Amino acid sequence: MTTIEELEKELKNGELANIYVLYGEELFLLESCLKRIKKNFGELAPGINFIQIDDTSLDTLISELQTPAFGYSRKLIIVKNTNILKKESKKRGSSGDLASVKDKLNKYLKLNLQENILVFIEDTIDKCELVDTIQNNSGIVCNFEFQKPFQIEQRIKGICNAYKVNIATTTVKHLIDVCGTNMQNLINEIRKLIEYAGENGTIQNEDIDALCTKTIDSNIFDLTDNMGKKNITEVIRILNELLYSKEPIQKILITLYNHFKKLYIVKLSEEENKNIVIELNLKPNQTFLVNKYKTQSKYFKSEELNIILKELIDLDYNYKIGNIDLNIGLESILCRYCS
Repeated sequence: MTTIEELEKELKNGELANIYVLYGEELFLLESCLKRIKKNFGELAPGINFIQIDDTSLDTLISELQTPAFGYSRKLIIVKNTNILKKESKKRGSSGDLASVKDKLNKYLKLNLQENILVFIEDTIDKCELVDTIQNNSGIVCNFEFQKPFQIEQRIKGICNAYKVNIATTTVKHLIDVCGTNMQNLINEIRKLIEYAGENGTIQNEDIDALCTKTIDSNIFDLTDNMGKKNITEVIRILNELLYSKEPIQKILITLYNHFKKLYIVKLSEEENKNIVIELNLKPNQTFLVNKYKTQSKYFKSEELNIILKELIDLDYNYKIGNIDLNIGLESILCRYCS
């Protein structure tokens, strides 16, 4: 298995393997590597030396591998979202029997020296014979997992260094707190900050607060902090800011409910000495949130969190049957707790 960093380094050096398996949730980095593969390959002539295959055309894969590219030495063939690297076999419309295509491809790759560039892109894959065959033929298999905070820090610092802009580790952490861990969002935000700081400048926390778009989760964290401090003025201000930024009130309600549910789980997990990461089902790039949840849960008693959750559920029900305006109901719950 090749790491994202190893694959990026090889592609940056202009290297190309014959077979790639790119899968996972971090789509921004996956798409970036795919663009680099295309760039390293060279001129692309769609339908001639550049072939894209999905589940409706999967049965043409073997013939595309066998047919020379007219006027070109090889083809770049991208096979996307076909489930061919999963264990289960399914009927797939015009592509025929997936198991049959998988078996034929497996035999073909075992018996033929692969001269074309073959790229599989999937959400997930399984450990199966075809994946083993690909790896045995020097194929590169890379899982694009969501980046952990320290990996994001390295990437952000690397981008800033390239533009001769300074940023402290604590400032990068603040950026993640404000903007989340989605790489596409972070790249967009850091570009704004780099432009603002200028060459040899330094990005500060205040710049992030002034220029960056906060995620709804970050705003809900702030709102909950102020609820815990009984600061109703700030609570209502944050709620109004969310509404002003065109966040749907239903989405705010759901996000607030999910946030308080997590605080309740944290509270119960601490009382029962359970693993918070497991109980919250956090992904590797989210484990840094544990300390934030633990700190924030100290503002509330278990009984209070339980009451807030029930009130939010009741509000959702009464809104849906037309008994109450959602905005007024939400403000009432927030004010009642802070009073």
